[in-house]
Amino acid sequence: MKSLPLAALVAVQLALAPTAQAKLSKAESGMAKTVAAEQQRSITLLERLVNQNSGTLHLAGVEKVGQMMRAELEPLGFKVAWKPAPETKRAGHLIATHVGKPDAKRLLLIAHLDTVFEPDSPFQTFIRKGDMGEGPGAGDDKGGMVVIVAALRAMQAAGTLKDANIEIHMTGDEEDAGEPTELSRADLIAAGKRSDVALDFEGLVRDNGADMGSIARRSSESWTVTATGKTGHSSGIFSAAAGDGAIYELARILHRFRTELPEPNLTFNVGLIAGGESASVDAGGIRAVATGKTNIIAPTAIARGDLRTLSVEQATRVKAKMAAIVADHAPATGATLSFDPVGYPAMAPTEGNKALLAKLNGVNRDLGLAEMAPLDPLKRGAGDISFVAVDVDGLAGLGPYSTGDHAPGEAVDIPSIARQATRAAILMSRLAAEKR
Repeated sequence: MKSLPLAALVAVQLALAPTAQAKLSKAESGMAKTVAAEQQRSITLLERLVNQNSGTLHLAGVEKVGQMMRAELEPLGFKVAWKPAPETKRAGHLIATHVGKPDAKRLLLIAHLDTVFEPDSPFQTFIRKGDMGEGPGAGDDKGGMVVIVAALRAMQAAGTLKDANIEIHMTGDEEDAGEPTELSRADLIAAGKRSDVALDFEGLVRDNGADMGSIARRSSESWTVTATGKTGHSSGIFSAAAGDGAIYELARILHRFRTELPEPNLTFNVGLIAGGESASVDAGGIRAVATGKTNIIAPTAIARGDLRTLSVEQATRVKAKMAAIVADHAPATGATLSFDPVGYPAMAPTEGNKALLAKLNGVNRDLGLAEMAPLDPLKRGAGDISFVAVDVDGLAGLGPYSTGDHAPGEAVDIPSIARQATRAAILMSRLAAEKR
């Protein structure tokens, strides 16, 4: 028997859930059918997006992807603007707005145009492999942008888009944010303050095969500890005159971090370390050079790492502990702790976020899909939605499921595009019908 095309299979699956379909309105059933019928169109768009390199530092490529998204959004009634970002040495951001009823809730949709794969990466082309689509950014986050377009097209066909207040921010530097973030995320932060709901279209996470709901994302900050000591002949180490030296001081600090800082939802990694007669880290903070001899007490040592927390309160508390540990110097040594100016804040699991997941699970029930449990925040990295999390309720992970993100072989699960677009179209339509 000849197999059905994927879009037909999706339509059949929906049709075989009569109890679920009975809970959908006529418009919502129409949205599910539109998404299924246009699945090949979505795949074609995904292929075009993936085949246009948009590594964060390939500014022209990022802007070209922005132009491709403009071409998809303007026919849907969105006013689209490109905000160049020369002040942060990044390409810029695409901002699209759709004005509906004045008293309807304002929805903020978040995605990103850039990928981690620059033009010199050997991984450049979209390849279809059965139900998987392999290519740079296929999941993170070009698949997410495709889900947005598919959902909005379904809403337009069903008549639910016309009254919706929607603002879309597709950043051009999510993978390597421009500095300072006060500038590179200024427009996004302002959008969060005027919105009622934020929906992030980075990838869906599955845990043991089950689709999960993301109501929290941890922060991501980078720190540097620089230790100093008295140099001299190694035979004098630990003496009252020479002290412990910079490397032992750094080791003391890192050991106490490891033993005294651990608590739920916190991680702190050491990713780079150097010490000796001389030690330095490059301007990007990713390369270190050191010199030294076994018979010289090291006068300098440097460690760089990251810190991930679940709330502003946790970050503040842990940073205070770190500072206290650093300040408790070993004999004849010194040390300083600093944090990079660029970082991602936390998206805490608020009651408002939990209520949004409950609404998404209402959509799941009406579609005959399993409910989505809250994802453990340890299983999700930082993202742009965190910049608006203090101002607006939000959900993350509304993009498609993918595997191998940020590495050659990254691949999107193609059937999940239709599933996520259907969920998003119905959820956004229901939210957009609510009054502020």
